[in-house]
Amino acid sequence: MSWFKREENEIVNDPERTVRTEGLWVRCPSCNQVIFKADLAANLNVCPKCDYHFRIGARERIESLLEPGYELVDLDLRSTDPLEFTDLKRYKKRLADAQAKTGLNDAIVNAIGSIGEQPVVISAMEYAFIGGSMGSVVGETIARAVDRSLATRHPLIIISASGGARMMEGIASLMQLAKISTGLGRLDDEGIPYISIMTDPTTGGVTASFAMLGDLNIAEPGALIGFAGPRVIEQTIRQKLPEGFQRSEFLLEHGFLDAIVGRKEMKQYLSQALAWATAKSGPPTLSVP
Repeated sequence: MSWFKREENEIVNDPERTVRTEGLWVRCPSCNQVIFKADLAANLNVCPKCDYHFRIGARERIESLLEPGYELVDLDLRSTDPLEFTDLKRYKKRLADAQAKTGLNDAIVNAIGSIGEQPVVISAMEYAFIGGSMGSVVGETIARAVDRSLATRHPLIIISASGGARMMEGIASLMQLAKISTGLGRLDDEGIPYISIMTDPTTGGVTASFAMLGDLNIAEPGALIGFAGPRVIEQTIRQKLPEGFQRSEFLLEHGFLDAIVGRKEMKQYLSQALAWATAKSGPPTLSVP
């Protein structure tokens, strides 16, 4: 049955029969496949045709990795505006807009839970919040995750998705690089495992600090990982960069990563890695399905 009818030899829409398709489909930017959003979500937001990894939020990442019953923690911190910064709009306005958009106070979510039977502490960055930029709240939240890992001796996992340091907070943002790196040094001294997961994108001061300091550094396929972006580098050196430069596959080939793991295999891989890291009984035998 159709949803239109004839009136006086004209075809008009029947208001009682409407079909709403807006927002139900998404086009893969890699292969141009049109995908039903529900199917994409069921596939952990990975294109079923070309394996392109769509960006997802911090809470979705945590839910995909931790067993049911996990707890979100350290959600009460809020950024201030120490420099009263204004560019195209006031920083306070940017914060308010990002908080309304994401439902988060800042670009980070901490959680405690378990992967399989292994208790873990997780920090996951939220790229939708001002590009996942690292300000004082992000630094303090990750530092609290490090302290919690030290107190419980549970492994720490940080999932990076960031454009780098948050320029609106100036030196207060840059200080977080040293603050977090120092805490990770304490984890290393105590022999507590730290796994770094890099997603698209992981750039700037985040790459220059904690993202590359893991006992195990892994990335999702196709993730952009680097300090300066490729366009900035090309404009600086006035040369065309190699194909795939700064993508996770390029970094693995050149020794900057330990592994590339697809989103659907990530939980299993982490379970294997944590079992080995906590057992300390020989070299790892990790496999990516």
